[in-house]
Amino acid sequence: MFEVVTLGTSASAPSIQRNVTASVVIYRQYRFLVDCGEGTQRQILRSGIGFRRLDRVLLTHGHLDHILGLAGLISTFSRWEASEGIDIYGSRRALGRVRDLIFKVVLRGASSNLRITFNEVKPGVILSDSSFELRAFPVEHKGRDSIGYIFQKRPRRPFLEEKAAALGVPFGPERRQLVQEEAITLKDGRVITPDDVLGPMIPGTKLVYVGDTDRVDNLVEFVQDADALIIEATYLTGDEELSKHFGHITAMQAAKLAKVAGVGRLILNHISRRYQGPEVAAEAQAIFPNAVVARDLDRFEIRNKAA
Repeated sequence: MFEVVTLGTSASAPSIQRNVTASVVIYRQYRFLVDCGEGTQRQILRSGIGFRRLDRVLLTHGHLDHILGLAGLISTFSRWEASEGIDIYGSRRALGRVRDLIFKVVLRGASSNLRITFNEVKPGVILSDSSFELRAFPVEHKGRDSIGYIFQKRPRRPFLEEKAAALGVPFGPERRQLVQEEAITLKDGRVITPDDVLGPMIPGTKLVYVGDTDRVDNLVEFVQDADALIIEATYLTGDEELSKHFGHITAMQAAKLAKVAGVGRLILNHISRRYQGPEVAAEAQAIFPNAVVARDLDRFEIRNKAA
């Protein structure tokens, strides 16, 4: 299961109800801050997440409403020593703007005990371990230097307790070996194979996060079969000209993408201040019923729709 906390859901500038873009994705020991708009550190405090272990920042692109909050966050980390270091991931252009923000504005040549690592992201795997993988893919938003992220648990075969018990498999290392796809030999000489006690392969939970984008036809292959898709819905269909001019999509376009790609759940954010939210949800739900407009400080649990 992934947990998502939407810290900011407004487009371009904050409104009374919404702060600008930022979310946290939590999985086991990992905490990923996805984008960091102005005022994000206050939203982190309001959410109750706190700063501990919030040491990875994933930038979708380098527009100011997605990065300005890093100035305050880095300043806080440097002064309070809330973190030993922070890894910032993004395109070359986004990282260039962040470097200027941190070293020319925040630190201004001063030294800091905080380790700051910049990681240029290319399409493909960014991070992986035995149970989880984080991948990046290209997104178009006023150019080709924007990035989407796929958070995915590895597929697994469930351990069938009843079958194991019927075969006399003891609790302990023998069961662990079988889960690891290794055959075992019982004390009576019988050989138990993984196929005897493991069920069919279950796909790993998949969460896709897309920031700002001006098209969706090129995203289907990356979004395909996601358990949840988080994506902008800055405008409604009646404001398509504004949408095209500023390089964004409508709620209808987001819903059509979710439907075509077989997504389980659609979470919309980056909402223009001209809307309240219900009208955005209504447009999306007419095409994709399992759509919701995120509010600031909402929490979502993303589970495997196939499990």
